Amino acid sequence: MQREIQVNEKLPFGPGFLLSLQHLFAMFGSTVLVPNIFGVDPGMILLMNGIGTLLYILLCKGKIPAYLGSSFAFIAPVSIVINGNPGDNYGKALGAFIVTGIIFCIVALIVKYAGTRWIDFAFPPAVMGAVIAMIGLEIVPVAARMAGFLPPTDPAEAANWSIDPTTITISLITLGVTVLGSILFRGFPKIIHILIGIVTGYALSFAFGVVKVENIKEASFFSAPHMTTPVFDWAAVFTIIPVALVVIVEHIGHLLVTSNIVGKDLSKDPGLHRSLLGNGISTILSGFVGSTPNTTYGENIGVMALTKVYSVRVIGGAAVIAILLSFSGTFSAIVANIPEPVMGGVSLLLFGVIAASGLRIFVEQRVDFSKASNMLLASLVFVVGVSGITFKLGNVELKGMALATIVGMVLAILFKLFDILGLSNEKADKQPAAEK
Repeated sequence: MQREIQVNEKLPFGPGFLLSLQHLFAMFGSTVLVPNIFGVDPGMILLMNGIGTLLYILLCKGKIPAYLGSSFAFIAPVSIVINGNPGDNYGKALGAFIVTGIIFCIVALIVKYAGTRWIDFAFPPAVMGAVIAMIGLEIVPVAARMAGFLPPTDPAEAANWSIDPTTITISLITLGVTVLGSILFRGFPKIIHILIGIVTGYALSFAFGVVKVENIKEASFFSAPHMTTPVFDWAAVFTIIPVALVVIVEHIGHLLVTSNIVGKDLSKDPGLHRSLLGNGISTILSGFVGSTPNTTYGENIGVMALTKVYSVRVIGGAAVIAILLSFSGTFSAIVANIPEPVMGGVSLLLFGVIAASGLRIFVEQRVDFSKASNMLLASLVFVVGVSGITFKLGNVELKGMALATIVGMVLAILFKLFDILGLSNEKADKQPAAEK
């Protein structure tokens, strides 16, 4: 049985470097996708993701293995602010990012003084397991789309879409090598089976002519990241900052997943407030130099769940490599040009593992689904999460995992209140007939 590498363990340089590279490869495709959509320099995003992650680890006392990457939640409102002209308008978005980071810090202070006992009420095992499962299930279609199994979300592109045998072949072989590596590899190769899967997929893509070699050849070996200064435009601020709610909920969900994986309640030690503060300060710094808001990453959580390597030194190593790569156009281009089918194949597994981690909570916490409250809580979280139900408030959309988490929290607190007031029928139903 593979030994777990604990949060504070130090590994030799060689194995540690490869494990850090594995984390970097897992998150790179997603974290550079956001700046590409915004039309800004990926090098700056990579630099600030690395710096933000190291700062996060420091503020969390080296007790939470989490990598901070570019948040997808901001894509819709930022696109509205940019309005097709990032050169003139991205500075306005940066001002809003700074305000968003400040909101994170304010919430962190509230949590610090209000404590985390509310988490036990708001996230009983029935809700926690369902929410964690939803984190994985919500993003599985993204991986399936990257792997070539689903059409693009854009209707115009979807109309001309058809299954590409090359894309399917690359994604399935990448997935197959990763899965079989987890089962068949022994020793150190078993721990880096995700990296081996990605490298195999990359090599296969190169053989099929899928890799954009021109982008790598044209990139400069050394290139300094491009800085953009923030502009405080209140219209832009009020367009973007409501998304802070979504990201805070997402952050809490990811911390619950990580706690479950490492076997420690990280919301208590080092504390949810430290985690939120680290995320907030990282986002503030990113806003001042031209990067994107940060969030904890599902891909890296999936890597930890599969490899059982939880060392913050490995995560920190990935951050250091990201910082170094941000100054090299060539190396950035090599990693940035990992074909979508490769990342899609790996991500199918990583996101599925996150979903399974939620189901694992049901088993380990012995959630009693004969109780109506537990059955209803889990059912409604899944129904809201996978149904596509959307709640709109201005420019903010709540759907999927974020909306499901809020619904689960509200219902859990409501059911607990019914229980405290003696209104719940569950206790009465368990009384012997003679006592009724």
